[in-house]
Amino acid sequence: MHHPTAIIDSKAKVDEGVDIGAFSIVGADVEIGKDSVIESHVVLKGPTKMGKRNQIFHFSSVGDGSPDKKFNNEPTTLVMGDDNIIREGVTVHRGTIQDMGTTIIGNRNLLMAYSHIAHDCVIGDDVVMSNQAALAGSVKVGNGAILGGYAIVHQYCSLGEYSFCAMGSAVNKDIPAYVKVSGNPAKPFGINSVGLKRLGFSQEVIESIKSAYRILYRKKLTTDEALKELKIFNSELNYKEINSFISSVEASTRGISR
Repeated sequence: MHHPTAIIDSKAKVDEGVDIGAFSIVGADVEIGKDSVIESHVVLKGPTKMGKRNQIFHFSSVGDGSPDKKFNNEPTTLVMGDDNIIREGVTVHRGTIQDMGTTIIGNRNLLMAYSHIAHDCVIGDDVVMSNQAALAGSVKVGNGAILGGYAIVHQYCSLGEYSFCAMGSAVNKDIPAYVKVSGNPAKPFGINSVGLKRLGFSQEVIESIKSAYRILYRKKLTTDEALKELKIFNSELNYKEINSFISSVEASTRGISR
């Protein structure tokens, strides 16, 4: 299953059913889970642990050290789940000892061509990063979030679950769950209602998220005032989605995009 021109370090752990293409390099301390496909001209460095059925396309570099000037080639890690698709020319860096020491990528994510994940980022499940989207260090991305082409995210920002960053967005604040942003700097313009419909969210839940959005963004309240009103609003509904919306605002460390 391995092309004869592939170079696989003797310390690498390659599970059964893994296909490694021509001229790819698998370094020491790299673990590749069952039935994964590594296309030609891929560089994998470690310590990196990949789960099952991942596919990495040509000219991607996964698990290399960070270009952060404080990084001194410490044995930091990259941990990746199952069923991820990493398209052409993607770069993913390991963590740094100044932060968590680990970059984490969940399951079923699609990283399209030339997208970038920097050190110590935490990516949930079912995330889509379109071509040339880029995350600076220590960014957190919730489940189901989508970044359009050329969207960029400042270090330490958080993108809530099922949020949407339009093409070319420059994100420098935290984005609450379900919220759409656009522009430079990125500003909110509603919720990701189309995405939520496609994912099977009920119309009642979508309307309640829209109401929550209006409380936060349209009533000219401070964030603290809006949080109090949101909790009252959801006290009878008790929708988990509204709780997620509230939690994403409460968890903000950089302030939310407004």
